[in-house]
Amino acid sequence: MKVILKENVDGLGQIGDLVNVKPGYARNFLLPRSLALLANTRNIKELEHQKRQLERKLQLVTQQAEVLKQKIEAVKCLFEHRAGEEGKLFGSVTTADIAEKLIEAGIEIDRKKIQLAEPIKALGEFEVPVKLQGNVSADIKVSVVASE
Repeated sequence: MKVILKENVDGLGQIGDLVNVKPGYARNFLLPRSLALLANTRNIKELEHQKRQLERKLQLVTQQAEVLKQKIEAVKCLFEHRAGEEGKLFGSVTTADIAEKLIEAGIEIDRKKIQLAEPIKALGEFEVPVKLQGNVSADIKVSVVASE
C-alpha cells in the first residue's frame, strides 16, 4: 500500500515521501495517528503542487538573500578602540557592535546571524561571516584600529 508521509517517521521516511508499506501498518498505525495519507491521485497531485510552491518560495528567499549579501559585502566596518602596545584592545568588538554599524549603513541584520566565534580583541582586519536565509552566507570586512 502506498502512502504519503505527513510527519517524519523513524525508519520509514521524511515529510512528503511516497513510501510503500504493508496494509496493516498503514491502516492500524500511520493513518489513525495522522502520520500519513493514502496515496491516491488527488493526494499525489496536491503533494506535487505543494512541492512546487515550496520551491518557488525558496527561490524567492534565495534571490532576496543574494541582494542582501551584495549590500553587506559592500560595507566596511571601522572601529576605533584604545589599545595597548602589543595590539591588544582595552575592550572588544562584539556582534552587537557590528550589527550597530550595519544599521548605520542602512542594513537591518539580527546580531545572532553574525557568526563571530569570539569577540575581536586585537587590532587588524577581519572577515566575519553572516548567515542569511536560503543557505546564503556573506562576509563583512571589519577593521579595528587604535584610537589616538
